Amino acid sequence: MREDKSKWDVFKQRVHIIIYGVNTFYGKLFDVVLLGLIFLSVLLVMLESVKSLDEKYHTFLYISEWAITVFFTIEYILRIISAKKWKEYVFSFYGIIDLVAVLPMYLSFFIPGSQVLAVVRALRLLRLFRVLNLVQFTGQESHLKLAIRASRRKITVFVYFVIIVSCLLGALMYVVEKGENGFQSIPDSIYWVIVTLTTVGFGDITPVTALGKIIASMIMVMGYGIIAVPTGIVTAEYTSISLDEKKKRKDRACSRCGKSGHKERSVFCYNCGFELEDE
Repeated sequence: MREDKSKWDVFKQRVHIIIYGVNTFYGKLFDVVLLGLIFLSVLLVMLESVKSLDEKYHTFLYISEWAITVFFTIEYILRIISAKKWKEYVFSFYGIIDLVAVLPMYLSFFIPGSQVLAVVRALRLLRLFRVLNLVQFTGQESHLKLAIRASRRKITVFVYFVIIVSCLLGALMYVVEKGENGFQSIPDSIYWVIVTLTTVGFGDITPVTALGKIIASMIMVMGYGIIAVPTGIVTAEYTSISLDEKKKRKDRACSRCGKSGHKERSVFCYNCGFELEDE
């Protein structure tokens, strides 16, 4: 005989459906409200940093941020209550983000000057990945992680090469421009090379000799290639992983009739209608 659920269990189940579910009306409404409050909270953080606006609307901004913080606090507590395994949520990446995002306002009561931590509230933007936790987003996120992980050795070697080149060119520029317009030491020259290679070009240190300008021109042109290399490495790995994933999904065979060639997001076999197994 099935036991009736207590009111507390029913409450937790309903809260779980609203907060963690995305296929119900209230679940979608909750995500939309949450999305709007995240953007509003970050906007308030930005407005508070503008001195003239903060002086004029300080009370409004302060009360609004407290109202949003209370909402996120209640939401955090409800997530813990309704989670099937609350410890996994509390110590998960998003659980820690949720906690860190609400702490600054409460810390301002006990630690003078902790208002500077208000910028931490911008971490709430990371929660957008959870609000938009759809299959296509999580799949692309997984591909990107794998691509970066597969590229890390190549990128490490490339960065090591760039550091060596920067040191050599920095030493060369120090010899050519020694004592001229900021080239007072080899570290200063290396700093200039890095700024030039990355095409930032602050202009605080500039070559004045003819040879120095020639070398600088070569470094500037080299900088465009250096910026493109890591991007190309990650892009190549990402494309390879995406193609492998599509091929893997396309080659899925039905365990009942053995038919293959299903579309990427197929759930059921086109031949017999049997549910396909995820690989």
